[in-house]
Amino acid sequence: MGVGQISAAPRTAPRVAIFDRDGTLIDVVRDEETGVIVTAFHPSHIRFLAGAIEGMRALQNAGFLLAIATNQPGPAKGQCSAEAVVRTNDALVARLAAEGVTLSSVKVCMHHPDGGEGGDARLVHACVCRKPKPGLLDEVLNDVGADRSTSWMIGDTRSDLLAARAAGVRGALVFSTDRCELCPLRDGPPGAPDVYGPTVLAIAREILRP
Repeated sequence: MGVGQISAAPRTAPRVAIFDRDGTLIDVVRDEETGVIVTAFHPSHIRFLAGAIEGMRALQNAGFLLAIATNQPGPAKGQCSAEAVVRTNDALVARLAAEGVTLSSVKVCMHHPDGGEGGDARLVHACVCRKPKPGLLDEVLNDVGADRSTSWMIGDTRSDLLAARAAGVRGALVFSTDRCELCPLRDGPPGAPDVYGPTVLAIAREILRP
């Protein structure tokens, strides 16, 4: 190093909190007449789950970059258009920004291996991005050069946890403690969470616990 030159401090790789969308951040949509449950496909469907915004904000304030990785097979199944998915996600990003929550990335898989009647045939195939495969998470992590050992995937299903394991990040599961069908995931493999709790806020507090 020459005279007068100053050594730059080594750049620390960022840690990222990657969130599933439906059932983790926003509620699913229930048709009262038919009982059919679908994921949000219109901005008017966006209903934040309790503690979601507060939990995201807590992690952001602690230095985490925030991202979303979501399976949205509706276009492949003929349930909604790709444009509807994009429009809904754009509205979600705007709603979060209005609450002081900034997303570094939103990654979406619209593929499905089987598809459905009226679906977009171009989206019907076995892809590498659909969770539980790690493709979506890898895109997020690679985009920002993240430290995988300190990054997290926060979701509400076993596929989210398996994607976390495959991507080399830690996994957290959002579920109510009275949901007995998920109890086996608390303690044993495969796909056991590192942290679990009833809300994103509860999980954020566990992640940030000294």
